[in-house]
Amino acid sequence: MADWLLGAFALMLVLEGLLPFFSPQAWRQVFERALRMSDGQIRFIGLASMLSGLLLLAIWH
Repeated sequence: MADWLLGAFALMLVLEGLLPFFSPQAWRQVFERALRMSDGQIRFIGLASMLSGLLLLAIWH
């Protein structure tokens, strides 16, 4: 279980690093837009991301 979790975390880091590596300007623009969002909007994005991940895990597992 720990190996699987560590692998998932490593893959997440790789995917998160793609945009700043290949397009730092776009990465900055994403963060500038995020800074202008309200707390509620950011929470909704976080909730949608978590639910999507859980759904994908449920389908995959």
